[in-house]
Amino acid sequence: MCGIIGYVGKASAAPILLEGLRRLEYRGYDSSGLAVLNGGNKIEVRKKSGRLANLKGLIKESPVAGGCGISHTRWATHGEPSDVNAHPHTDQSGKLVLVHNGVVENYQKLRNVLAGEGHVFQSQTDSEVLAHLIGKYYDEGDEEDLQRRLVEAVRVSLSQVAGTYGIVAMHADVPGFLVGARLGSPLVVGLGKGENFLASDVGAIVSHTKDAIYLQDRDLVYLTQDDFSVEKVDGDLSEYEVSTVDFTPEQAEKGEYPHYMLKEIFEQPTSIQNAFRGRLIDDQASALLGGLGLTPRELRDIDRIVLCGCGTASHAAMVGEYMIEHLARIPTEVEIASEFRYRNPPLDKNTLAFVISQSGETIDTLAAMREGQRKGHRVLGIVNSVGSTIARESDGGSYLHSGPEIGVAATKSFTSQVTVLFLLALLLGRMKHLSVEYGRNMLKELRELPAKVEKILLQSEHIRQIALKYIDAPGMLFLGRQFNYATALEGALKMKEISYIFASGHASAELKHGVIALVSEEVPSVFIMPRDSVYEKNVSNLEEVKARKGPTIAITTEGSTELEEIADDVIYIPEVTECLSPILAVIPLQLLSYHFSVARGCDVDKPRNLAKSVTVE
Repeated sequence: MCGIIGYVGKASAAPILLEGLRRLEYRGYDSSGLAVLNGGNKIEVRKKSGRLANLKGLIKESPVAGGCGISHTRWATHGEPSDVNAHPHTDQSGKLVLVHNGVVENYQKLRNVLAGEGHVFQSQTDSEVLAHLIGKYYDEGDEEDLQRRLVEAVRVSLSQVAGTYGIVAMHADVPGFLVGARLGSPLVVGLGKGENFLASDVGAIVSHTKDAIYLQDRDLVYLTQDDFSVEKVDGDLSEYEVSTVDFTPEQAEKGEYPHYMLKEIFEQPTSIQNAFRGRLIDDQASALLGGLGLTPRELRDIDRIVLCGCGTASHAAMVGEYMIEHLARIPTEVEIASEFRYRNPPLDKNTLAFVISQSGETIDTLAAMREGQRKGHRVLGIVNSVGSTIARESDGGSYLHSGPEIGVAATKSFTSQVTVLFLLALLLGRMKHLSVEYGRNMLKELRELPAKVEKILLQSEHIRQIALKYIDAPGMLFLGRQFNYATALEGALKMKEISYIFASGHASAELKHGVIALVSEEVPSVFIMPRDSVYEKNVSNLEEVKARKGPTIAITTEGSTELEEIADDVIYIPEVTECLSPILAVIPLQLLSYHFSVARGCDVDKPRNLAKSVTVE
């Protein structure tokens, strides 16, 4: 969940490292630090708790110079956020430095052994133990080739580690040389001219190179400014390919927007269109998802679908469950990936599983995929990040093509995931029983979505004014039914993620089964109630809240003006077929949470305690 960038080349390393950390700050920001090998073969370390600005201030006061360095922005696992617990960490000699993402599960055992050998630790982190372990084996090595000695020290040390890692190490005795390795935590090699990079996310290096190698689990890489080599931690050869980064540096910047989250909310007309672009087959009134790698006969044989995801992805999966069962009549289940990996659910040979992840690196989702595959099942991925682990290891799937999503609170990835799941539902439905006419109507509705989203975005100021009315609310309820039950859950998640108030999402009819106890004059209830098959039921639920003096905000279809006499505030969305309504209904919820949080002075792009990509369990 942390960010790593390493650099070796002819340029000054510190500015490149700081720029990379800025691009990675969304991945973790309890503390940050860097280490640079200066011209005198001495490693200088600078690190500071808090936001990246604190580190920049420290380096301004105490500059570092040199063309080889590593850096890190931390999301704390072992040890509180502090200067001493920040990365990079040094070994006992002070000559080796290391940055590490992941968790060393047996660190306490290793630490006790090393302490018994005289090692003194400065921090409470598991990562420092790994630095000491590598340093120990380097110092005990007898190879005259110091580069090879460092590689072997890393190799031997990692063979003793239980857990996950993405690491980069360098040693003062081995100038201009970096060693990296990964297991369960992403690491990418960036290839330049007279310079090379290592990073946990390609976004950190996209302004310097378009050529990248996405390392696989148990890959070990070492590089100089002019060369690199990739092999396995156990010494075997590793196959790799050089990929071209599919987005520009400008796409990863805020541009004219004050926050990434707002930019990404406003990008949704484009991201939704990108999700279905080239995937609609008019003459068949169906969808094309060639990446699934399944023949029409294999698709027809599917009699059960399992969708796995975490957080926002699990909410998208819930919408997908309703869509697939509605359009294709195939029993579908949603599994929280972190639960699925430890369960033993019965899956027969005609069950098809999907894992859903924006980053393609979510540790629980990745583990769920591998567990399904271990049992012999076909598991497909729905991911945004090209070259990610899920994209590489899944048995097929579909990319979202959303472009980089930097804001920690997922927005455009949700609507893109739902769009792809709709394509899947339509494809399967047309194979089963949906008529050509129905399919054509669905394609028409889908193509109209981007323009309808743009219309909703024009109400941003109106939604901001509603948010300001409830700025002192201690909590908020989100209620919806059928396709929009998951929308209510997603709206509540967005609100709690970035505003830090208690927010909960529920099926509207659950009000009477306990939730109504939370209704008060201070707690607004947001009803997602487009004019659909359960519209009248939602009106009744809203009336129940009003009868108990609870403030209400209604998100409904244009033309439902009668709600203005009932609800305290109304936000209109364009008319749309029921199964696509979550894509429109979630936009006002994203804007509501955004404006509410900004007004409360919260950092919406970097909410406390959260990181964008969850790569530790």
